[in-house]
Amino acid sequence: MSHRTADESTLTHVDEHGNVRMVDVSEKSDTSRAAVAAGSVFVGLEALRRIAENDIQKGDVLTLAQVAGIMAAKQTSKLIPLCHDVALKGVDVELSLNEEDLSVDIRAYTKSVGPTGVEMEALTAVSIAALTIYDMCKSVSKDMHISRIRLLAKTGGQSGDYLRREESSATPA
Repeated sequence: MSHRTADESTLTHVDEHGNVRMVDVSEKSDTSRAAVAAGSVFVGLEALRRIAENDIQKGDVLTLAQVAGIMAAKQTSKLIPLCHDVALKGVDVELSLNEEDLSVDIRAYTKSVGPTGVEMEALTAVSIAALTIYDMCKSVSKDMHISRIRLLAKTGGQSGDYLRREESSATPA
């Protein structure tokens, strides 16, 4: 099935016939890559209190969300159809309680050396960590919402470095 909504010569994941394809990165040089992504789960006062006291029935929310985020980053190419399988060299997921916003704030850091970037791995880590928090706290609150998932910074690659303006402390290591 072919859908032609833009000039295919400018689309990297569409062939000359309009068919979806995975980009061939075999000729690209390996370079050091890093990315930072962030997001928040607005859980409300009761859930935030119970997370802080480690009093959620399903267990330790922050630890399980951290592990889920790390595991998800490693599975990104299996979840997102046109992502390349990336040999991650490092993944870190940090979670912090934000009493002002009544949220759990999430930051994911990914690193690799290879021909393609690790932004999607960082964003996937944040997304799955957020969904894990939601799942673990849904018995406490139905008013939770996940928001502000975004790329904060990336280094390496053909498109160069990127740093989101409003969050200058996000530079990947």
